[in-house]
Amino acid sequence: MNYNKININTALPASPKAKVMIIYTGGTLGMTHNANGVLIPFDFNHILEHLPTLRNLLLDITVIAFEDPIDSSNIEPAHWQTLGKIIFENYEDQDGFVVLHGTDTMAYTSSALSFMCKGLAKPVIFTGAQLPISEPRSDARENLITALEIASAKINGKPIVPEVCIYFDYELIRGCRAKKVESMHFDAFQSENYPSLAKAGVKIDYATEAIRVPLDDKLSIQSQFDTNVALIKLFPGISAAAIKAVVTTPGLKALVMETFGSGNAPSASWFLDILKKAISDNVLILNISQCPGGMVTQGKYETSKALEEIGVISGADMTTESAVTKLMLLLGEGGIAYARKWIGRSLAGELTED
Repeated sequence: MNYNKININTALPASPKAKVMIIYTGGTLGMTHNANGVLIPFDFNHILEHLPTLRNLLLDITVIAFEDPIDSSNIEPAHWQTLGKIIFENYEDQDGFVVLHGTDTMAYTSSALSFMCKGLAKPVIFTGAQLPISEPRSDARENLITALEIASAKINGKPIVPEVCIYFDYELIRGCRAKKVESMHFDAFQSENYPSLAKAGVKIDYATEAIRVPLDDKLSIQSQFDTNVALIKLFPGISAAAIKAVVTTPGLKALVMETFGSGNAPSASWFLDILKKAISDNVLILNISQCPGGMVTQGKYETSKALEEIGVISGADMTTESAVTKLMLLLGEGGIAYARKWIGRSLAGELTED
């Protein structure tokens, strides 16, 4: 994938407080209107014209912009691999990273990067905007400025937030706990099952007790994805034919099943028989709740006890975005047996373990 690289040192002639890399993949934030009023990607060589307050951060900023910006609806695992490679290749030289990304699939990408970046000890902050940076009321300016501040923030020489996060609308949340919940207002993302890592007001208040402590490992990037994963959302009246069509998809290795409440599903024999047959054919079935808050507790009610008995795995309080990307990576790295072993364990703070 081709990209352009530029450097903007806002601290000159003084020494910068930190070095931060901005990776622009595409999305609303980096758009501006041309002479005909059409939205086009803006030239990051002129970013100071849009954001003169960048000078006040006193940062040495390197911008990597994808030559062909991607609408986030077109994001694929290949793009996640590119992001992982860029972070890995520039890791030693940078204090933190800010990834500019379209909001529609940002939670998928931030989840994927959370699992890919093993041994991460520096901030990788995703952000974007609901309105282009050229709009008078755009949320892009505050989102980007604060994301840069968080990515460069340190205490006693160590990063304050050494993990993959999303910063949006004055709130910092863990990347693998995020869900897009709003398309018309600025508070686009939510983390129902885990507290915010920071809130930005007059100053940025960090919830240090909620931030992961990095392991003493060197960064490595795990980037083998297997996309033989399917997702099905249960609803009253769902047909046997619909479920059978999904679980018998050629090559299917794992199914994320969005169930009701705390992991409940129909107890009809035809439903359980279809799932049981799929599991016997070595398809991993993961139980995720449709509710944005709460968690799957298989066996709490009779309607979920049967799932547990036939071998459906509880996804606890993982988001769908986290479950899908984690399964793709586990399958790619080690196959179905490996995925079964690790899917229920917390790898990046994505679920609450018993």
